[in-house]
Amino acid sequence: MLAVPEMGLQGLYIGSSPERSPVPSPPGSPRTQESCGIAPLTPSQSPKPEARAPQQASFSVVVAIDFGTTSSGYAFSFASDPEAIHMMRKWEGGDPGVAHQKTPTCLLLTPEGAFHSFGYTARDYYHDLDPEEARDWLYFEKFKMKIHSATDLTLKTQLEAVNGKKMPALEVFAHALRFFREHALQELREQSPSLPEKDTVRWVLTVPAIWKQPAKQFMREAAYLAGLVSRENAEQLLIALEPEAASVYCRKLRLHQLLDLSSRAPGGGRLGERRSIDSSFRQAREQLRRSRHSRTFLVESGVGELWAEMQAGDRYVVADCGGGTVDLTVHQLEQPHGTLKELYKASGGPYGAVGVDLAFEQLLCRIFGEDFIATFKRQRPAAWVDLTIAFEARKRTAGPHRAGALNISLPFSFIDFYRKQRGHNVETALRRSSVNFVKWSSQGMLRMSCEAMNELFQPTVSGIIQHIEALLARPEVEGVKLLFLVGGFAESAVLQHAVQAALGARGLRVVVPHDVGLTILKGAVLFGQAPGVVRVRRSPLTYGVGVLNRFVPGRHPPEKLLVRDGRRWCTDVFERFVAAEQSVALGEEVRRSYCPARPGQRRVLINLYCCAAEDARFITDPGVRKCGALSLELEPADCGQDTAGAPPGRREIRAAMQFGDTEIKVTAIDVSTNRSVRASIDFLSN
Repeated sequence: MLAVPEMGLQGLYIGSSPERSPVPSPPGSPRTQESCGIAPLTPSQSPKPEARAPQQASFSVVVAIDFGTTSSGYAFSFASDPEAIHMMRKWEGGDPGVAHQKTPTCLLLTPEGAFHSFGYTARDYYHDLDPEEARDWLYFEKFKMKIHSATDLTLKTQLEAVNGKKMPALEVFAHALRFFREHALQELREQSPSLPEKDTVRWVLTVPAIWKQPAKQFMREAAYLAGLVSRENAEQLLIALEPEAASVYCRKLRLHQLLDLSSRAPGGGRLGERRSIDSSFRQAREQLRRSRHSRTFLVESGVGELWAEMQAGDRYVVADCGGGTVDLTVHQLEQPHGTLKELYKASGGPYGAVGVDLAFEQLLCRIFGEDFIATFKRQRPAAWVDLTIAFEARKRTAGPHRAGALNISLPFSFIDFYRKQRGHNVETALRRSSVNFVKWSSQGMLRMSCEAMNELFQPTVSGIIQHIEALLARPEVEGVKLLFLVGGFAESAVLQHAVQAALGARGLRVVVPHDVGLTILKGAVLFGQAPGVVRVRRSPLTYGVGVLNRFVPGRHPPEKLLVRDGRRWCTDVFERFVAAEQSVALGEEVRRSYCPARPGQRRVLINLYCCAAEDARFITDPGVRKCGALSLELEPADCGQDTAGAPPGRREIRAAMQFGDTEIKVTAIDVSTNRSVRASIDFLSN
C-alpha cells in the first residue's frame, strides 16, 4: 500500500497498489539522501481522479495585461457588465499626433537601475539621449522571448540590456508589470471613484500556450514582486494562454467583425479588397434554419453569430502569430453552453515577427560586416534602436503585391560611425557587398526592393505554415475547416497572403478578426470573467513521481533490484499522475496521500518528474527529467493522536493536484485535523 517517492525521503507516499512499499532506494542511488525506516501505514485506497468545480473568488473588476514580445497593453471590464470591455487609454508616441491601442514592450531604467519609463516614453527618451550618456542607461526591449528560450530558467536568471549590462530578469518584468498596475488602477479610480481598492481586482496575465511550467511560475513570481497580488491571495491572479484567450473572444464575434481571406474579389484582387465573411455563411444559415432552437440558445448564452451557425462538435484552429512566437491550439465547440474543449496539446515555436527583424540584422551583417554591427550595437545602443524603429515602420507596409521599393533611413550616427571605423562610406560598402537587391539612395537611405523585403519574411512565415500543416496532419485534428489568424503579426499582409495561399487550397477557411491585434487582450478580459469557459485541456507532458514497487522477475530489470530485510523491491519506478496528450477536465483532481518520515517533521518535499512520452517506466529512462518539487508545509501536531486508523504518532497528508487548468495546482489537508496544509509546486528551483 505504500511507496517512497523520489523526494529526498523526507516523507512516505501512500499509494493504491499493494505492490508499493516504503522501502527507500539503495544508498548508491543519486536520488537517495537518507533512510526513513518507518513501518507501512494502511490508509484507504487513493481515489481516482475526481472532477471538482473550481471555486471563484469575488471581485468587482477584471484587469487583463497582454504582455507581448513587441507590444503590450491592458484592458478591463466590470463584473456588473462583463462583456463591456474598456480599452486602456491610447498611448501617445511614435509618429506625432498618432495614438495607439498598445505601447512597445520597452523598459528604461536609470544608470542606477531605478525605473524611469515604459513604452513609447521609454523609447523616445532613450532615443533622445546623448550617445555617450545612453551607454549608462539600461534599455530593455523584446525581453519576453528570453524567458521562452531560457533552458535553465530560475529566479536568478539575468537579462542583458541594449548596452550589455545585466540585471535580474525578475526585476525587469516586475518593473513592467508595476507600470501597468499603476496605470490601470489610476484609470479605474477615475472611472469608478467608489470602487474599493482591496481585493476587488482580478488580474489576468497572458502567456504563450507553449510556455512550460517554469515560465508560467516566473510570470506569477514577477506579479507578486510587482504588487499585483499577494501570495496569500494567489487566486486573484489568473494566467491566460494567449491562443485560448483569442478563441474565447472570437466566439463572441458577429459575422461582420470577421474577414474571410478566401473570399477574394474577382480577378484575384489584393488583400485590402477582401469581402466580409457574412456572404460565406449565408448558405450555412439557410441550412441551419430548421435548428433555430439550438441557435437561439447559443446566442442567448453569449456566443456570436458565427458560432451559432456551427454544429455541436465543430472544431477549429487558432493560430496566434505574435511578436516572439506562433502558438497553435485546437478547440471543439460544445453545446449547449458554448464551452470549449482542447483537442490537441498546444504547439508552436519561435516564429514571431522578431524573426523578420533578425533577418534584417543578418542582412546588415552581410553588407557592413558582423563585427561592425556588433560594435555599433554596443557603442551606439540608442542609434541601433533608432535603426530598428525605422525598419519596423517599413516592415508594416510590406505586402505581396506592393510595386514600389522601400526606403529605410540610416541614422546619421550609423553613417558617421561606419566611416570612422572602416575608412570609407556606407555607399562604398553597398557597392562592394554581394547584396545586389539593396541600393543606396541619394536621400541617405537604404533602398530595398519589395522582393528583398518579402524574402526577409520567408523563414518566419514558412515556419508558421509548416507548424500549421503539421498540426492539421494529426488524426485528432481531422475535420477542421476553420482557422483563426490572430496576434500582432497576423496584421501583416505578407503573412495573410502566404497562409491563405498554402492552406486555402486544402479547403481550410482562413478568418481574421477586424481588431486582430487586440484579440488576445480582449479575450483575456473575458477569460478572467469566466475562466471555466475552457472546460477540457490536454496535458502537454507526462507528470509523476519515483516510487518503489515489488520486484517482478522478467518484468523489472535486474539492475533495479533492491533487497531490504529479505524483501525484493524495484527502484526508480515512474508512477504517473497524468499522461501526455491526456484530456483533463477543469477541476479534475489527482489525489495522493503522504506521511512524514519523522515525528515533528515540518516539511515534506517530493520530487516531480516529467517527460514527453506516455509510456515511461522509470525515472531514469531517456527523456525523463526532474522538473519540480511538491512541497507540503506542516504545522506542529500532537504526535500521539490517531489519524484515520494509523498507528499513534503518524500523520497522513492528502494532496490533490489539478492538471486541467492553465497552471498545475495543488492543495492539501491534514487528514487527522481536516485542516488545510500549505502546499505548492516549485518549478524554478531545480
